[in-house]
Amino acid sequence: MNRPGLGISLKLGATLAFSLMYAAIKLAGEVPLGEAIFFRSFFALIPLFVLAGFTTGLGNVMRTKRPGVHLLRSLAGVSSMFLNFAALETLPLADITAFSFVMPIFAVVLATLMLKEHVGIYRGSAVVIGFCGVMLMIEPYGGMGAIISNGASKGAGLALGGSLFSAFVVVFIRQMSATEKSETIVFYFMSTAAIAGALVMIGSHVVPDAQMAFWLVMSGLFGGVGQICMTYSYRYAEPSLLAPFDYVAMVWATGLGYLLFADIPQMMVIVGAGVVIAAGLFIVWRERRLHKKGLPLPASV
Repeated sequence: MNRPGLGISLKLGATLAFSLMYAAIKLAGEVPLGEAIFFRSFFALIPLFVLAGFTTGLGNVMRTKRPGVHLLRSLAGVSSMFLNFAALETLPLADITAFSFVMPIFAVVLATLMLKEHVGIYRGSAVVIGFCGVMLMIEPYGGMGAIISNGASKGAGLALGGSLFSAFVVVFIRQMSATEKSETIVFYFMSTAAIAGALVMIGSHVVPDAQMAFWLVMSGLFGGVGQICMTYSYRYAEPSLLAPFDYVAMVWATGLGYLLFADIPQMMVIVGAGVVIAAGLFIVWRERRLHKKGLPLPASV
């Protein structure tokens, strides 16, 4: 069903919901990592089950013929979540969001290595430019040397690692989308993340007070709504049309960070993010040109 206006609205809703999710985790205070993962994942299942009641039916959510691929996708997603939540302890919301924009660049590289998809001179150049933007983004945190030595730029290194694992998720979903329902993919991911968070909680957890519990539950609900909006946006509009709207997340994150936490993003991070965004938009533009010419589309960005 081609309804681009609705698709764009859902995509914008997804970027806002995910930004609110990160803000809720910060508002919860000093919560052990595993506990934050558990609440975010477990309570995200509530909006998923509500949706499934109107779409596939609750009994069909868990049905799959490819459990192994679900496991790989879920492990990659859980790894990304752990790294991003750990980075959130030291980085402003806007900086976390800026580093997430590196994911499409990583996805192009992984699609070439894992799916053997051809990358021409245009997309190859965009990848190189994107990595130049990454170098600018990590400069305020000591550069690549500090990340390697796990120094002051620990948060930046964690955020980049989270983007890398998110790119693995893109590749796995690309392999699964032809046979697996969106609700099923989300269910196994959230369930795996909740179990992983619960296991980590055994070694480190706190008994949340009412305020902490409220924000942890809200993080899960926001995350679940964001996942649903993102999934359904692609039913109504082409991915190449929706891709540029991912970058609106920077507006939400900067505004929420300033209003709630008085965070001001590093100027060099903003500049580097601009370079990465430009590279990502060029990849999107290139894909749309190939699509209009009837040529095979390259890997998803």
